[in-house]
Amino acid sequence: MIQSSTDRLLLVEKVFILKSLSIFKDTPEHILADLAPLMQEEELDENTLIFKEGEMGDCMYIIHQGKVKIHKRDTVLAILKEKEVFGELALLDAETRSANATTDSSCILFRINQEPFYELIESRPEVARGFIKILCERLRAQNEKSVQLK
Repeated sequence: MIQSSTDRLLLVEKVFILKSLSIFKDTPEHILADLAPLMQEEELDENTLIFKEGEMGDCMYIIHQGKVKIHKRDTVLAILKEKEVFGELALLDAETRSANATTDSSCILFRINQEPFYELIESRPEVARGFIKILCERLRAQNEKSVQLK
């Protein structure tokens, strides 16, 4: 199948977006070119619930524009901005969401669903390595916070 030049440009733009994320910064572009078509664009208004704590997770999100609030009830855990990801644990392990995610401004997000992602990492284990690295960094940061609280 021959792609039009606009399709190719969109693929290239998506590869650049993926490469700009800490989770994929060490992943070669040719591998990101396989991941880019899995990115589904979503435009959301401010104060839109993206997912709810306790729901089953089956996708992750990349913030292309805007801000997203991660919260449990009235407690804000994080405000995420452009080039940040959230919900990534759901790509590796379909468990319930640990918090709510709500848009803090109007947003353009890219969603990557679990099933096509699993199919990709079967042939491209380098993508899984990026996830493992970022999850280890987050676990270390959480452990450090726990030590500081004690």
